[in-house]
Formats: sequence, C-alpha cells, structure tokens
Amino acid sequence: MSTAAQQSQITYYRHRAAEYDATAYGDLAAADARIAGLVEQLRPAGEVLEIAPGTGVWTEKLARLARTVTAVDTAPEMIEIAQRRVCGQAVEFVVANVFEWVPQRRFDTVFFSAWLSHVPDASFAAFWSLLGEWLRDDGRVVFVDEQVGEAGKEAYLADSAEIVQRRLADGSRYQIVKVFRSPPELERALGRLGWRARVRSSGPDWLVGEAWPI
Repeated sequence: MSTAAQQSQITYYRHRAAEYDATAYGDLAAADARIAGLVEQLRPAGEVLEIAPGTGVWTEKLARLARTVTAVDTAPEMIEIAQRRVCGQAVEFVVANVFEWVPQRRFDTVFFSAWLSHVPDASFAAFWSLLGEWLRDDGRVVFVDEQVGEAGKEAYLADSAEIVQRRLADGSRYQIVKVFRSPPELERALGRLGWRARVRSSGPDWLVGEAWPI
C-alpha cells in the first residue's frame, strides 16, 4: 500500500473512532446479534489473531470462543474503545501497522472484518503472503466484508477504481482505499496465490470467507 494512501486511511480511522459504531452499524443491538451468530457459526478457535479490530464489536465475540485473541490496529483511539468493551477477556491489543508488524508466534486462526476491502490490488498478494507466514500448519483465515453491491454507497475519485472520499461528522474529508471483490473473484484470486477458499454471501450486504493455505 502506498505511503500516502496508508497514512490517509490511518488518520481517517483514528478520527472516526468516536463515531464508528453509530455510522458503521446503525442499529448496534441488531448488528451485535448478527455478529454473534456469525462468529458462532465460524467457530474461531485456539490462538486467534484479529486484524483491524476497530471498536472491538467482533473482538468481544471472538474472545468467547478463542483461547486467546491478539488484536492489531493502527488506531489507538479505536483500541481504547475496544479495551473497554472486552474488559476482563483474554485479549491482547497491539497498536501497529499490520504490514510492518512482526508477531512473536503463529496463530490457529486469523480473522478480519471490513478490512480486506481496504487492501489495494497491488498489496493483495503481499498481504496473503504475510497471513501464510503467521498461520500454524493447520490454521485458517476467516473474514467478513461488504458485498460488491455496497460500492454504490461510496464516492470514488474520477481517476481511480480503488480510492474513495469519505467525510466525517466534523466535515473533514479523507481519501481511503475501498476495493469490493465478489465471492467468485476472491476464490479465484486466492486460488492463484495458493489458497483454498470458500466465500459466500451473508445477507444482502456482507460476504463471509474462509481460506486455508494449500
């Protein structure tokens, strides 16, 4: 990911932390129940790495099933909210850029929600290469993201299919990466990178994927 796009994205999410739950989930109670159901279906187990946990809505559910959760996010403001949400659970939070972070152990499960669409095509292969290094031999990657149909809600720059402009409640504007990929597209792309993937729709707006290194 380019330095400019990366820094803009980090700054955006740092400033968005206080309003994230309301703007990302709307009806938080309904979203919370939906998330709990999905996590129960996916059954993340063992030592879990969560990338970009944000305010910890998913982290809280992961910690109920995992032995431990390591949650890595670049935004300390997000982590501060997440820490309050998961207080008392076996979660270690790390403030770091996932592309630069070096874990001290490997994981049984790597999980991320609403993150893969922030990885540009130019960094896609490198990102999955890192995941392969971080997984134990029998581990898997589990992810949730938005479906292609949600792209109409974004304001793409005229000269880019990857960069969108977003505005926060205070009127500030940021440019971030947002790449929507369909389930078949993701399965093909991961197959070319040496992963066996299963990606499906979950409701009208989300997709759910699982991937195992071949």
